[in-house]
Amino acid sequence: RETCKMVLGRRWVLKNHFDGLPKESDFELVEEELPALQENQFIFRSHYISVDPYQRPYTARMTPPLTMIGSSIATIEESNHPGYPAGSDIILYAGWVERGVASPDVHGALGPPQIVPKLGNISKSHLLGACGMPGNTAYFGLLEICQPQAGETVVVSGAAGAVGSLVGQIAKIKGCKVIGYAGTDEKCAWLKGLGFDFAFNYKKCEVADTLKTAAPAGVDCYFDNVGGEMSAAVMAAMNTRGRVSVCGAISHYNDVGGYSKTTDVLPLCVFKELKVEGFLVGRWIARWMEGITAMAGWIGTGEVKVQETIIDGFENTPEAFIGLFTGKNTGKMVVKL
Repeated sequence: RETCKMVLGRRWVLKNHFDGLPKESDFELVEEELPALQENQFIFRSHYISVDPYQRPYTARMTPPLTMIGSSIATIEESNHPGYPAGSDIILYAGWVERGVASPDVHGALGPPQIVPKLGNISKSHLLGACGMPGNTAYFGLLEICQPQAGETVVVSGAAGAVGSLVGQIAKIKGCKVIGYAGTDEKCAWLKGLGFDFAFNYKKCEVADTLKTAAPAGVDCYFDNVGGEMSAAVMAAMNTRGRVSVCGAISHYNDVGGYSKTTDVLPLCVFKELKVEGFLVGRWIARWMEGITAMAGWIGTGEVKVQETIIDGFENTPEAFIGLFTGKNTGKMVVKL
């Protein structure tokens, strides 16, 4: 790079730990000159940035100020790494960064940047959603932990989100009856359009009552994105040796002063002999492309339908993130730069 050429980058910094619901004042947009490239480094420019609920609890373990965590689809603009030539499109976990410097030698649990795989006519933004981490979360979290069998009943909480909407469709592919819970009538109508057998607005119903109607023979599998009292109600309706895949607990993420107390489900686990297993999707990193390929195949045949909520503008990334906790998204929330 010419010594006189100055390259500016922008990134969103988390200034402090969240206190309750995330606020725009928790973030600061920083513009800075990028350092000269060292060996094995490259400059990238993001086109899509992923905002996800997990980013809220994960940052609680970190020490602000820090570049807000997350993944993006980016193009390499300049490179000193032979394996990542300029012009390549990549998926990387560099955070909420518009333009920055990265190296595959420094990476997190989901590995170094990946060259974007060839997935036919599927939008690149789906590599942050149905053909990316959320897709694999749905694929492995349901199939490996719940192991649904044809004819069984599967319940999904947070069913209109990036993961839940895929879980329900995979369960239908496997021949299950699927019941979903979401936060608006519009989202429930969308879920019915995806093939969910039942979809209930949890703000307008008693979960226990709806399950008496929708699952009179009991629930076999529960994919939990929410936690809290909804999960206690679903687990009370489960059959003996039912399986629960615990993916998230978004109902608790913004609790102040520690997680709030909810109904104790351990007696249900004992007397119903339930299998309840939490997971982080990085467990299946060695099988990552298996999930991506399967999801892309189902999208290609139309068996899985995908919806995104796309927010335009890097400046609006915090707004998109906050919207995850107030129900602004249907399907995957993505920021387009």
